[in-house]
Amino acid sequence: NDLGSFEIFLSAVVIAGVFQVIMGFVRAGAIAYFFPSSVIHGMLSAIGIIIFLKQIPHAFGYDKDPEGDLDFVQPDGYNTIDELPHMMDYITPSVIIISFTALAILLLWETKFFKKMKFTKFIQGPLVAVVVGIILTIAFSNNLEMAIQPEHLVSVPVFENVTGFFSNFSFPSFEGFLNPEVYLIGIVIAIVASLETLLCVEATDKLDEYKRLTNPNQELKAQGIGNILAGFIGGLPVTQVIIRSSVNQQSGGKTKASTIFHGVLILLSILLIPTVLNLIPKGVLAAILLVIGYKLTNPKLFVKMYKDSWGQFIPFIITVVGILFTNLLVGILLGLMAGLINILINNIRTPFRVFKGSVKDKKDLRIVLGQDVTFLNKVSILNTLQAVPDKCKVVIDASKTRFIHPDVIEMIEDYKINAELRGIKVKTIDLYENKADMPVEHFEIIATQTKESQEQLTPNEALQLLIEGNERYLQNRKAKRDINEQIKVTSQGQFPFAVVLSCIDSRVPAEIVFDQGIGDMFSARVAGNIINEDILGSMEYACEVAKSKIIVVMGHTKCGAVTAACKGVELGNITALLSKIKPSIERVLHPKETCTENHIEEVSAMNVLHSMNEIRSQSSILSQLEKDGEIKIVGAIYDVTSGKVNYIP
Repeated sequence: NDLGSFEIFLSAVVIAGVFQVIMGFVRAGAIAYFFPSSVIHGMLSAIGIIIFLKQIPHAFGYDKDPEGDLDFVQPDGYNTIDELPHMMDYITPSVIIISFTALAILLLWETKFFKKMKFTKFIQGPLVAVVVGIILTIAFSNNLEMAIQPEHLVSVPVFENVTGFFSNFSFPSFEGFLNPEVYLIGIVIAIVASLETLLCVEATDKLDEYKRLTNPNQELKAQGIGNILAGFIGGLPVTQVIIRSSVNQQSGGKTKASTIFHGVLILLSILLIPTVLNLIPKGVLAAILLVIGYKLTNPKLFVKMYKDSWGQFIPFIITVVGILFTNLLVGILLGLMAGLINILINNIRTPFRVFKGSVKDKKDLRIVLGQDVTFLNKVSILNTLQAVPDKCKVVIDASKTRFIHPDVIEMIEDYKINAELRGIKVKTIDLYENKADMPVEHFEIIATQTKESQEQLTPNEALQLLIEGNERYLQNRKAKRDINEQIKVTSQGQFPFAVVLSCIDSRVPAEIVFDQGIGDMFSARVAGNIINEDILGSMEYACEVAKSKIIVVMGHTKCGAVTAACKGVELGNITALLSKIKPSIERVLHPKETCTENHIEEVSAMNVLHSMNEIRSQSSILSQLEKDGEIKIVGAIYDVTSGKVNYIP
């Protein structure tokens, strides 16, 4: 209304698209990484709750609040909560019958019995629910009391011909491009749409079974182009919506092509079968979304976040409540503020560790400063120093610190002067004035696996940890670990997430190749990465007893054992070992064919696959765990030249 016409608004949509493309090129998508996972999980759960609550009225036949509305205060004058008792005056029996029938079909499709049936892989439950809903709508139309009214049905425009279809297009007013106010609104649209999209991208990645990461900058560019095109044909601003993304994933979509195919199907349906679409009851869609909402709002997640820590739970629950009672952006900002406050509190509490009696006398102190010491830590450090008795010794160790705020250094220097008057001897380690200006070292701080973290991992997530570890290894940015702390933690128990069978070759140390720490993985090494009873027993212990999630059989290039086997070397006990590689040689080489370097690499890969088959055929325990989805067995080849681990399909 402020702009005067819809055509001028379309100009703002085009401008928003251009601005998003620019944001993509300047890599503004990185802002998505600054939102903590507790806020993202809170957003998913809140959207699930809202979807569930919003669809209850539609399932009972009250459709005053439009589909897709996620705000607490609704266009119909009510809010998400008080809408529920209000709908009781508008209950429609025929809609209830259709809604509950559709819900029963959807729940039936979720049972283990139905999931085992082959046809359920090709015929989705929601599609069956929609078809049954249409049949019931037609059946009820013959009864005046039960007939479904148009307001309870989907409504899409019906076009008589191609000309009618294109007549619905609108084009932006070029006068709008001369109006400064239009540019301001376009930038606001771009910022709001981009922020919502980036958060949904993070959430969608978390729902992905394979935990792939979307390039946020590429997403902004693509969405910007989409908004430019939408503005030129009369469309509303485009954003990513978690509802459609989650439905796509839950329906079996695994690639980006599924999203494009989804859009094409919607367009074709509107063009070719609009009359059929207009027979779909909103109650069926409500039933589908009730199931989707419940899946997004997993009660187990609330328990997990509560058990993790208050630092995780408080931002999570504030995000949930904030989104539920306001809107998406306000709720997310509230959760982000709670997360930042938690970070500040933790930063103030844990800037250093104090070891009493660690110098000579019991009254002496050794203060080990943390990784980052800011001006917020001044008070706690000063209070600790002031409490040191006279005539003692104090060691301030900054050897593990990468950043110290100049205010803290100044405070320590002042304390050293005052300490001389009290007979306190102060020694500093690696505390120098330019530490605040030191370049930040690029490394990740990774803790050892715990029972909780191991239990929460899926086999695909375990594989991703190994892939990420090898990437760090290749980039020479080994993760930072507190080895002493890991020794202490693992002395109470071990919870490795992976088992790696590799060759005894000195160039293939699995823990280093995958950049894993103490207690993170079981490592079995034998020349030629062959399988025997001892190896199998170790793997069974690791997966069945210790609950590891993945077995990796890793061969390597230029393998001496494979080379010796190919050349028919016989020497003591080595002969029996090399005989286990012969089945792989026979699959690659013809009996009279001469072995070449290329053959050796092929045999190495075939030997990995052979070892994987041996695991499955000789261990019923591991085979069953793999069938149940509890573990994953994968093969890989380590390139001794590049250091990269390549996985065998």
